[in-house]
Amino acid sequence: MSTTIFSFAILTGILVVLIVYCTHMRIRIMILRKKLADSFHKRAETTRFMDIFAQNIRTTDEIENWMNTTARYVGDLVEAQSVCVFSLEGEYLRAVGVFGAFPPLSTRRAGDYVLTKSKYVLETLKRDRFRLGEGFIGEIAEKREDVYLPDPSTDPRISDYINAAVPIHTLMAVPLVNEGQVSGVICAVNSKRMDRPFTTEQFGRFKFIASQVVLAQNIIQVYSNLSEQQRINQELAFARNLQLSLMPKKFPMWGRFIIHAFTRASKEVSGDFYDFVQIDDNRLLVVIGDACGKGIPACMIMSMTRSFIRSNIGHFTSLKDLLRELNENLYRDTVDERYITLGCCLINKKESTVEYARAGHTPLLLYLREHTRSINPDGAALGLLPGELSEFDTICTEITPQTTMLMFTDGINETTNEQDEFYGIPRLTEIYKESCARGDSLEGTIDTIMKSVDKFSEVHKEQEDDQTMVLIKHI
Repeated sequence: MSTTIFSFAILTGILVVLIVYCTHMRIRIMILRKKLADSFHKRAETTRFMDIFAQNIRTTDEIENWMNTTARYVGDLVEAQSVCVFSLEGEYLRAVGVFGAFPPLSTRRAGDYVLTKSKYVLETLKRDRFRLGEGFIGEIAEKREDVYLPDPSTDPRISDYINAAVPIHTLMAVPLVNEGQVSGVICAVNSKRMDRPFTTEQFGRFKFIASQVVLAQNIIQVYSNLSEQQRINQELAFARNLQLSLMPKKFPMWGRFIIHAFTRASKEVSGDFYDFVQIDDNRLLVVIGDACGKGIPACMIMSMTRSFIRSNIGHFTSLKDLLRELNENLYRDTVDERYITLGCCLINKKESTVEYARAGHTPLLLYLREHTRSINPDGAALGLLPGELSEFDTICTEITPQTTMLMFTDGINETTNEQDEFYGIPRLTEIYKESCARGDSLEGTIDTIMKSVDKFSEVHKEQEDDQTMVLIKHI
């Protein structure tokens, strides 16, 4: 009897130990997952910040607009009503970028009327300069302290501004530090959340994005100091590195769907792009795009489009709605001669279906059982027409095993030879069909097509347009 009780006690002890260990490991895994998710989130925020910043790099005469854009992005990220970036120039801190109706942090104008347009607010703020250690902003820079004030009334340093023309209900400020040296201060005033205090989560995001503001300062400094030719080279290097960082490094295997892609630029940078965006556990959006023109302008439009897609995918409802929203954004934010064509495949691995939509893009070529089919839903290029004139159709089809789909940009089919003849979609379709019929791999099919294109154009002839392909196969 005593042996049975002893054995039971041992088993109970072992069970308790196992339960405690499993609980500990579960908590540890949850913590690691949270850290990993936070790391991915910060990386995404950094990429999006650089996307938006790059969109505004056009001429060196627009440096102030660059920092206004940076302030606006920070305001959106931390949900602040107003943000101001102060830069250290010589002995003084001066406002260089602003978003929203930022209150003048000088006692002599604490109660003055405050303008709301960024360019007027900035002109007003630029009149104030702060030495290190002087005033609220100067003190933050000198002490290098992060300031988080859920209730500013408790801080005597800004008591004069509580009842100013723009009352301060809550405030965050962080010094900008570049290679160990203070380069400025960024300050956010009043939360968009119904005058409630900034949360610790908002403050955490604010401190994180401050490092990206320092990066923006560095880029602006480079552009201000370099010669015109150096600036051009800097633009090309910046755009090329940005573009390379945005292109997917790996091709996903989505259930029974495999994907491969290829792109070749005609200039230093490309207006073509492809991307793979996971919507949920079952759906993957495969996108291919071709911006009007070549070089830096086309690259910027490409970057804007990719940014819009990734930022809006969280509330994705349908391909039609996604293209409508993209079109509205691009039509609003680009000049008349700038637009982009887009092809979108929405893969559902659970249902084994693919929905295709296009915006002025080339057709989707589908190969099945030694036959090819061209899928051409209607839709105008993005950024070309206002929303009320733009409609987009989609075609959804069930995909059976051994079906292959080819998405491509017109740099492939519009390649010309010495007689100015187009390579053409019929020739592309035939080469594609022959490769699929042989059972070539996706990489093999792309290689076969590109060898055919290069042979047609007499390899030595200069490439006229960016060339991109995406192949999808159901295995």
